[in-house]
Amino acid sequence: MKDVEEGLTLDERSAVDFVAGLRVQWAKNVYPALVTEAGEEGRRLGSLDQASEFLRSLRLYPWFSYLERQQQKMMWRAAGDTVLRRRAELLGALEEASTNTGGACLELDPELVLPTWYTDVDIHIQPGSFHADEASAFIYELGARVVMLRDNDGYKFHRLFCETALPDIPGATRVVDVGCGFGKSTRPLVARYPDAEVVGVDLSAPNLKLARAEAVTEGLPIRFKQALGSRTGLEAGSVDLVTGTMVLHEMPRKEIEATLREAARLLRPGGVLRFLEFWPTGDHLRDATVYEHAERNNEPYFRDLFATDTAAVCAELGLTAHGWVPFDEREKGLTPRGREPREDWHFPWAVLCATKPGDAEGGQQ
Repeated sequence: MKDVEEGLTLDERSAVDFVAGLRVQWAKNVYPALVTEAGEEGRRLGSLDQASEFLRSLRLYPWFSYLERQQQKMMWRAAGDTVLRRRAELLGALEEASTNTGGACLELDPELVLPTWYTDVDIHIQPGSFHADEASAFIYELGARVVMLRDNDGYKFHRLFCETALPDIPGATRVVDVGCGFGKSTRPLVARYPDAEVVGVDLSAPNLKLARAEAVTEGLPIRFKQALGSRTGLEAGSVDLVTGTMVLHEMPRKEIEATLREAARLLRPGGVLRFLEFWPTGDHLRDATVYEHAERNNEPYFRDLFATDTAAVCAELGLTAHGWVPFDEREKGLTPRGREPREDWHFPWAVLCATKPGDAEGGQQ
């Protein structure tokens, strides 16, 4: 499948690079300056609410918040313009890929009604979100590279997640990736579990079509299925691993709990759950900027995730060894010893881990 970035004009490349560069400056220079200003005030912050109020009082904060919001809008404008200029060409290539008889398959559900919590929000400020237009997946794919400061080109984060956060599962027969999007989190699972059926589940038909096309290009036998993460339609007790990356924070609280419930239903005894997500750090000022990020970035369900007692939910579902483990996206991946100090603004990565008790439990790492 053709990569949009391979054919950028000079003007298009300049627009994308400018936004990426602006985001780097915001994260690595403006944010540390904001923290320095906060430290000079010498104020003790006893709660998240206090930190949020204090944050808004800082002189640099209006500039910090403006830059974050504007760079996101600029990114989608650059990505959208770039893709829409090639809309016919890209959709033609997607249609051609759909006729390929490669190992990847796609199951769309024409009866599926997308939930309003999904359709009513232009998540990440992407116009029309992931589902409104057939070309939206191409826009999302290009924009996602810029959001991660170009540090996830080649999907390094997802490979690190597979290599460091997912256990060895001898004899695994099926793994499921919830919220697979255009497949960036699903494709590495094939190499990690070469003998297992890999299933990617998502709501967005455009994302799933692109996911299948890219899997076909790479010769990966992945099954992509349009469904809610909370109602996959897969058989109970048929899955060795349920995973997802950056998806729970895009669901309301009831749906988060329902998705965890579905994961527990799918897992066979000894099966494991791993969700790469964001989780509060305990540094009130740092966490306040994450809450503010969610509001500026049209991600209203961050608060729902952070307010969900995932330990209680997992315990109620009979899952054991549950908890959040920090994750360093730069090169280390899962960091059970805790988060390392960092000066730059970054997402508070963490992995939700849990196990379904059973005979196979002793074989997990």
